[in-house]
Formats: sequence, C-alpha cells, structure tokens
Amino acid sequence: MSSSTLPTPREADRGSVLRPLFGLLLVLFVAMISSTVVSVALPKIIGSLNGSQTQYTWVVTATLLVATASTPIWGKLADLYNKKALVQIAIGIFLVGSLVSGFAQDAGQLIAARAFQGLGVGGLQALVQTIIAAMIPPKDRGRYNGLLGGVMALATVSGPLLGGVITETSWLGWRWCFFVGIPFAVIALGVLQRSLHLPAVRERHEVRVDYVGAALLATGVSVLLIWVSFVDSSFAWLSWQTAAMVGPSVVILAVAVWWESRVPEPVLPLSVIKQKGPALAILASLAVGMAMFGGAVFLGQYFQVSRGYNPTEAGLLMIPMMLGTLVSSTVSGQIVSRTGKLKAQIVAGTIILVAGFGVLSMLDRDTPLLIVFAGLAAVGIGVGMSMQNLVLAVQNTVALRDVGAASASITFFRSLGGTIGISVLGAVLANRVNADVTKGLAEAGVPASASSETSNLNLDALPGPIREIVEIAYGDATGHIFLLSTSIAVVGVIAALLLKPAPLRTTLDMEPTEKDEARP
Repeated sequence: MSSSTLPTPREADRGSVLRPLFGLLLVLFVAMISSTVVSVALPKIIGSLNGSQTQYTWVVTATLLVATASTPIWGKLADLYNKKALVQIAIGIFLVGSLVSGFAQDAGQLIAARAFQGLGVGGLQALVQTIIAAMIPPKDRGRYNGLLGGVMALATVSGPLLGGVITETSWLGWRWCFFVGIPFAVIALGVLQRSLHLPAVRERHEVRVDYVGAALLATGVSVLLIWVSFVDSSFAWLSWQTAAMVGPSVVILAVAVWWESRVPEPVLPLSVIKQKGPALAILASLAVGMAMFGGAVFLGQYFQVSRGYNPTEAGLLMIPMMLGTLVSSTVSGQIVSRTGKLKAQIVAGTIILVAGFGVLSMLDRDTPLLIVFAGLAAVGIGVGMSMQNLVLAVQNTVALRDVGAASASITFFRSLGGTIGISVLGAVLANRVNADVTKGLAEAGVPASASSETSNLNLDALPGPIREIVEIAYGDATGHIFLLSTSIAVVGVIAALLLKPAPLRTTLDMEPTEKDEARP
C-alpha cells in the first residue's frame, strides 16, 4: 500500500473511536429503551396483572434501586478490571433480566425480575461513560455528548411508540416490550467484541476491590429507599417501622462514609466528592435526576389514565420532550467543544428545566395540549443542556485511572435522586389519588367497596361513573407531583450557579503529580 493510501493519524484515530462508540451507543440505547418501551405499557401491564399503584411505582423503582446501589461497584471495577469484559457481563445480566421480566406471571415476579435487570443497567450506566472517557479527551467529548443526547432522544421517542404498537398488537402483547431489546444487545456485543480495544489500567496482582464499602452503601441506600416508598401509605412517618428502617440505614451510611475515607480503593471516592466543583456538580445532578426521573415516569400514566389516550398515542405525545433533548444536547455539545466552557450551558439547562416543570405543575385532565407540549419541550431542553455536561464537569477533575469511580459517583447520585424522586412522588401520587377517589365516590354516593376488587389502572373494568372519578383524580395528582418536582429542581439551579468548573483539558489524562507517581 502506498503512503498516499494510508489513513492519516487523525482519520485512524477517528475510526478507532467511532467503531466502538457505535457499540457503546447501542448499549446505551438498549438500556434506555428497556424503560421507555415499558413506560407507556405499564398501565396495561399492571392492569392486566391486577396490580396496585404502589406496584406500578415499584416496577420502575426496583430497577433504579438496584442500578443505583450497584453503580459505584461497577465504576470501581472498571478502574481495576478489563472494561470490555465488564460491559459484556453487564449486557448479559441485563438480557437475563429482560427475559425473566417478559415471562412474569404477576406483579411481584415482574418487580423481582426488574430488580435483577437493574444490576445490568447499573453496569451499563457506569461503564459506557467510563469507556468513552477512556477514549476521548474532555474538550473533544462535548461533540460526542451530542451523540449521547441523540441516542437518549431516539430511545425515548421510539421506545414509547414501539411499546404502544407492541401492546396494542394482538399477536404480540405487552410481554414483547421486554423482549424487543434483545437483538440490539446481541449486535452491541458483537460490535464491542470486534472493535473495542482498551489498555489495561493496572496489573492483576494490584487489584483490590472494596467489597465491604460496596455492601455498606448498597444496604444503607436500599433500606432508606424502601422506607421512602412505603412511609405515609403502609405506615406513619412517626412509627416503629420508620425507626426500625431509618435509624439503621443512617448508621450504616455513616459507617460507610467512615470506611470509604480509610480504604485505599474506595468504591465512592471521597477525595473527589469533597472537592467543591465535583460536589456541586453531583448536587445539581442529584436534583436534576430526582426531578426528571421522578416526574417524567408518570407522564405516560397521565396521558392514558387521565386523558384516555392509548399507548401509541401516549408515546407520540411525548415527542416534544424528546426533540428538546435531542436538539439541545447536540447544540450544547458542539458549543462546549468549541469554547471549552461548561457553566453557561449547565445553568441555562437547569433554569429551563425548572420553567418546564412549572408549566407541567398546572396539569389536570382538561389542560390544553399546547400547554402540555410547551412544558414537555422545556423539560427536554433543560435535560439535554445539563445532564451530560454535569458528568463531564466531574470527569474533567480526575486522572484517567480514577475516571471509572468518578463517573460512577455522579451516575450514582443522579440515579439515587431519580430513585428517591420516583419513590417519593409515586407515594404522593398514590396517596393523593386514593384520597381524591374516596372523596369523589362519597360525593357521588357510590360505596367505596364498588371498586375495591379492581385496580384503578384497569379502566376498562371500571363502571363509567367510577372511571371518570379516577381520571380526574390522576390528572390533578399528576399536576401536584410536578409542582414538587419544580421545587426540587430549584436546588439544581442553585448548585449550577455556584459551580466553577475547571477549563476542559485536551488530553485523555491529567499531568501526573509527585503524589500520583508515588501511588502504587
């Protein structure tokens, strides 16, 4: 081959990045579509399984809970072990969880399968960000973050539409919502096997995994989130159950912090978290995750239960939010790569997110769709401008050898915020709906026992007058939880305003210091 036909170093580098990046984006698509495909189908799924509103929330919460608890472990493993093997293992776990979910016979089995699936999701969340950070310098990563945003938007737009079509197709049914991601996962496995080549960060004999810290964090977070899901519905705020769950979880988390400050390889690096810049980025990400996941997960339910749209129509009605995410993440990524500055994008994104939630807080059963669309678009724009840039702000502060744990840290807190948001807002929604339905039945002179044997989400089985009461209750309750989301998102704005991110470096790794050179 002549020298004129050889690829230039720039072309070779671009090819070596784009091929594995395609596989990583496909992995991200698989992980995201697993939730978005199910989102509009959940009312049908829980209705057909005769589940409750609490179980509806837990089908989502179970996945997020396990993903959140496992994310720091995956991140630390990525710093110590082969990243390629780890992402393939995560895909395998995710696939098994998807298959078991599809064959679930009742709501309890579905929740358990989704929890196992969350273990794979936690790995994919941490590893995709970590591997991309190991391939692309921070200053160039902005334009690729636009691709990440595009995949997020595509998965979120196509997922609900695909889920709606699958649910309404008689020869498929809702179980295929869990099977549909399998071909994409298989393709991603093949692409990554052939194209992903990363150097090992450490030798095998140096590997040390903080299993004690991982167990403490997972236990403390899990118990606390389980309490959040059931308080004020199954038992009172001031009760022996609260004391039995909150007290031990706080003690366990305190011990976890103490332990993480003393071990040489913590799963949650306190040295990163306690720095002002990463700490503020993590706080903003926590608030954004809490508001976004906690609010958006109930939109499909609002469109179907309160407004009477079918799953396919509910998916179409979500498009303004997804287009907002796609456009804003792409444009924002290009601006960040050209200027090397993050703060303006993050601040603007969090402010727009608050405005979007403010609009959605006005929701009821009769809200004009134009107002709903405006709120959805603003939420999408805010998420696209802030979420990936907050991850980048943290990754930019650490050396390549610690990027797995750092990426997992911000993903952990964002997922933690989302899990708390879904749990809290789901509990608020359930209590508000139950209270409004009870009140509506009393005012209509209908005995409460008339609907006690049928799930409120199984609208087709409800008598006409009771169905109307349920629709009104869900519309009003959805607006109420978005009002709470607005107040939560304000915390993200404050953290973004205080944030002072360092200029984005143009190299994959930081310049070594004497301390780094002395580190084993």
